[in-house]
Amino acid sequence: MTLTGCSSQQRNRLAVLRFVLLVVAIFTTACSQSGAGPSPARANAPQSIPVTTALAQQQDLPIYLNGLGSVTAYYTVNVKSRVDGQLVEVKFREGEFVKKGDLLAVIDPRPYQVQLDQAQAQLFRDQAQLKDAQLNYERYKNLLEDSGAMSQQQVDTQKAMVDQLEGTVRNDRALVDNAKLNLVYCHITAPESGRIGLRLVDPGNIVHASDANPMLVITQLQPIAVIFTLPQDQLQIVANRMRRGTLETDAYSRDDQTKLAAGKLLTIDNQIDQTTGTGKLKAVFDNRNNELWPNQFVNVHLLLETKKDATVVPSAALQRGPQGSYVYVVKKDNRVEVRPVKISTTEGNLTEIATGLVPNEVVVTDGQDKLQANSRVEPHPQGLSQSSGTESVSTPGTPNPNPPGANPGRRDHRGGARNLGNQAGTASQ
Repeated sequence: MTLTGCSSQQRNRLAVLRFVLLVVAIFTTACSQSGAGPSPARANAPQSIPVTTALAQQQDLPIYLNGLGSVTAYYTVNVKSRVDGQLVEVKFREGEFVKKGDLLAVIDPRPYQVQLDQAQAQLFRDQAQLKDAQLNYERYKNLLEDSGAMSQQQVDTQKAMVDQLEGTVRNDRALVDNAKLNLVYCHITAPESGRIGLRLVDPGNIVHASDANPMLVITQLQPIAVIFTLPQDQLQIVANRMRRGTLETDAYSRDDQTKLAAGKLLTIDNQIDQTTGTGKLKAVFDNRNNELWPNQFVNVHLLLETKKDATVVPSAALQRGPQGSYVYVVKKDNRVEVRPVKISTTEGNLTEIATGLVPNEVVVTDGQDKLQANSRVEPHPQGLSQSSGTESVSTPGTPNPNPPGANPGRRDHRGGARNLGNQAGTASQ
C-alpha cells in the first residue's frame, strides 16, 4: 500500500513516529558526546587542594606569664606641718619635680624664736645656780675634812642641792633643743624626691600639726612600682625562677598592644587572696620617660624563661583527634602526611613541638578540613608571626618574598637556614 493510498489519519501517525525517532536520535547523540568526557588519564588525575603552609622553625621561644596590674608610686608622702602657725611662704610649683631636702614652704618662725630665747635664758640662770651650789659643796666638804666645822648632814644636803640643779639644767637644755627643733620644723623640706601634685593649702592660712588634710602630696615616679596578680598555681614556679636570678617584666597598655616600660620583678606577697585564688607580685620600673603614672592599669608580661633552639610552628597548624595532636606535613611531591606530634609549650600564636617534627618541614596551617592522608595539595606559604614581630618563610621550591640580604639593615638568616637544613637532613637520615 502506498503513502498516497493511506488515509490522512495514517499519515499523521507516520509523521509523529518520524518526529519521535528524530528526537531519540538527537538525544542519544548528545548523551554519547557528553558521556565521552575527558581522556581517562585526565579523569584519573587527583585534584590539588589549595592550602596555606608554614615552615617548622628552630628559634628561641620566650615563655611569659601575663597578669593585670596597677601602677603605684614607689613612695607616696603626704606632707603636713609639724608645728602650728601661719603659712607665710610657698617655695614650690605645682607639678614640679623636687629632690630630697628641697625647701617647700615656710611657717612663721617668730613665735618659736621667742620660745628659744626664753629657754636659753632659763638655761643660763639655772647654770649659774648650779655653779654656785657646786662651789658651796666643795667648800663644805673641805671644812668637814679639815676642821670639822661642818656636819656631815650639811655636806650631804648641799650635795643633793647640786644634783637637783644638775637635773634642772639638763631639762633646760632639752627645752632649748625642742625650741630649735620647732624652728627647723617651720621650714618644711621634701622628705623624698618625687613629683609634687596640686597645692592643697594657700599661703596666709593657719596650719596645725593635727590637720587631717596634707599641705601637698609627693609621689616618687622614678623608680615606680606595679602591683599585679597571678594565679596561685604559678607562684611557686615564679619563686623557683627568682632563686636563679632576676626576672624581667614588661608593662603594656590596657589594650595589651603597646609596650610602655621594662622593669624587674621585686618580690611576691606573703599571702594569697582566697576570694580570687591569686597572689600579688611587685615589679619595679625605672620609668625614665614617665610612661607610667600612679593608679594606671597595665598588662604585665613576666618573662619566666627563654627556651633555646625550640622547634616551633604556628598554633593554627595543630589538629586534635582521638589519638592526640597531629599536623599535616607537606612532602616533596606535594602530598600530605598525617604526623602525630607532642606539644611542649604554647606561647601566643606559636607552639613548641617536643617530638614529631624537625626544623624546615612544611606544615599546613589553613585548609585542613579538606585533607586526608596522602591528599595532593597546592601549598601557599605564609609568614611565621610572633608577638614581637613577623618573619617570612617559604616552602621548598617556592621563592621567599623577603630573601636574606635583601635589606642590609635586617639580620641575615642564611646561616640559620643552613643549620636548620642540616638538622632536618640529619633527622631524615
